[in-house]
Amino acid sequence: MFVDYTFSTTLTLEQMYSVHVGQGLSCEWISFRGSKMSLPRALLEQLWSLFLLLWYCLEAVILACIPRSMRKRKSVVGEIVLVTGAGSGIGRLLAQGFGQLGATIVLWDVNQAGNEETADQIRENGGKAYEYTVDVSNSEKVYEAALKVKQDVGDVTILVNNAGIVTGKSFLDCPDHMIKKTMDVNINAHFWTLKAFLPSMIAKDKGHIVNIASLAGLFGMNKLVDYTTSKFAAVGLHDALHYELVFSGKAGVKTTVVCPFFIDTGMFSGVKIKDPLLTLPLLKPSYVVRNVIDSVLLEEQMCVLPRHIFLGVLLK
Repeated sequence: MFVDYTFSTTLTLEQMYSVHVGQGLSCEWISFRGSKMSLPRALLEQLWSLFLLLWYCLEAVILACIPRSMRKRKSVVGEIVLVTGAGSGIGRLLAQGFGQLGATIVLWDVNQAGNEETADQIRENGGKAYEYTVDVSNSEKVYEAALKVKQDVGDVTILVNNAGIVTGKSFLDCPDHMIKKTMDVNINAHFWTLKAFLPSMIAKDKGHIVNIASLAGLFGMNKLVDYTTSKFAAVGLHDALHYELVFSGKAGVKTTVVCPFFIDTGMFSGVKIKDPLLTLPLLKPSYVVRNVIDSVLLEEQMCVLPRHIFLGVLLK
């Protein structure tokens, strides 16, 4: 008689395996996609996964103790950086910032006029820019545009998932179509762009994924139920993807999630903070962009802004 136990393994998160325990050592096997793995070997691999997890946590603690000014920054000269939502706001400034560092910039936005303006500004400063009008909430449009980018420019090596929207209404006042749109733009689009550009990064074991989330992805906020939900999902996507890459031997593909407080852009114009625990001024766009780019160059996994709020994240 056999007893079946189903586990999810951190070694390959998308796969499942079953442990069959019977009488005698010859019956102790793990069925893994048609192949068999001895139970002792499976336990060793689980221990190895745990060791890697602890190692990367220790590495993060050590790096946190070293002043940022003393840490080595990577070069992005010649890299192909794709920024979604590049037609205005933080997306435009991020595109310009990476362009000034010598990267080739690919601009995606549903706003054609704004996107072209960003491209013109980058070129005026001597940079290289390619603009595409893309609705990132539409998976088919994303895949079509991704193929065109590969043909026109090459493989994207740094992907910045920046496009986002906010409704700013209480939960019951938020129309169904706006809830769906928020999810489509703020999180589902990340899946589509990742499926389009991550394979080439994995093949080369080199690349960088940057997800622009929010402090609302770490703390629930009033009248932002749909927005907060989408940003919590963006943080979760980053965490899970990071470990999947590490445990599959593709640690050369870096990931960074950015969780800023509200930024002084059109998206949050007129916002008023009533919570005494969050009496923070709106963040200046230039401050946010400078720290985001710095986090990418330092290959930091998380960027919380303002930085002192990170203590609250640890104590949550």
